[in-house]
Amino acid sequence: MKKWIERFLAAKREPDHLRTGRWGERQAARFLKANGWKIIGERVRAGKHDELDLIAKDRNAVVFVEVKTRKNEQFGRPFSAVNAAKRKRLSRAAIHYLKKKKIEPEYIRFDVVEVIGEPKGQAPEIRHIENAFQLDSRYKLWW
Repeated sequence: MKKWIERFLAAKREPDHLRTGRWGERQAARFLKANGWKIIGERVRAGKHDELDLIAKDRNAVVFVEVKTRKNEQFGRPFSAVNAAKRKRLSRAAIHYLKKKKIEPEYIRFDVVEVIGEPKGQAPEIRHIENAFQLDSRYKLWW
């Protein structure tokens, strides 16, 4: 079967909230690229259970970007979903990624990009929160 047909059928089976999330990640990547960032990874699996939405390069820093997409802000800002447990998982995933790739950047940073909107609606509202949180204290940089 041709690849585009497989992708089409897979997208049809995917729940709406996952499709909206992937759309938000694409919007966030487009936004960061338009602001001069280099995207070095999208939807990167890091370890058994962890995934990094976007990994980008901003000057001399490797930035791990968590993308939170919501159709509206009826239940609060998307950033509020990045709780302590999520920050711990993202920190663990970032360290795992850096060790696996043998990368020792001058700086690492964790940003959050909020995407408000939906795929078939108007252009989304995008907010970029730089240095949204620090590396969890349970994890250490080895260099």
